[in-house]
Amino acid sequence: MKFSLRLHEKVKEIWEKTHQHPFVVGIGKGDLPVESFIRYMKQDYVFLIDYSKLFALGSVKARDLDTMAVFAKLLHETLHGEMELHRGYAAKFGITRQELEETKPYPTNLAYTRYMLNVAQNGTLEELISALLPCMWSYWEISKMLLINYPNASDHPLYGNWIKMYSSNEFGSLAIWLIELLDQLTEGKSERELTILEEHFLTTSRFEYMFWDMVYEGEEWPV
Repeated sequence: MKFSLRLHEKVKEIWEKTHQHPFVVGIGKGDLPVESFIRYMKQDYVFLIDYSKLFALGSVKARDLDTMAVFAKLLHETLHGEMELHRGYAAKFGITRQELEETKPYPTNLAYTRYMLNVAQNGTLEELISALLPCMWSYWEISKMLLINYPNASDHPLYGNWIKMYSSNEFGSLAIWLIELLDQLTEGKSERELTILEEHFLTTSRFEYMFWDMVYEGEEWPV
């Protein structure tokens, strides 16, 4: 069995709950409160600043030029594609780019990004991928699921562009590349090594669910 199939099976329960989260369902139905989406947009923007660094570190840890080049492409696409979507949304709400960049991360956001950066800086390339992959892979899965369950969701005047971006072939192809690379890198690995990677994947999948929860209602430091 490919390692990615093992991961997908292991994380199924977490992802099913994520697919049923009221924030995700609200995007599909088109009735997500705008204030929740604004929180998401601002928190995800500062999340993506740190997430981009993971791709830069992927280039550093890459073992060949082709892999280095794709990680560089992922970095570029995040900075100039995914984050541009957020900047476009911000402009609709009268939020400046400076305000976006000065957003203070909520506790869950901070914990999530610091976990991934710690893994990326101190671990192997395989560990880096296993920690960052749930974000890309689950977004692709969520957007495809929304199109199936809510066929007109991509036409929504506010949330349609979000669904179109994350369900696109371009975004999906990059997620597939990461999945296939992880499968290649884990061939012949010991069970002990695979268990470490699996734990990273499960941890950041849980953080993904918590991120949706965080922006749906809002989250502040308790003290």
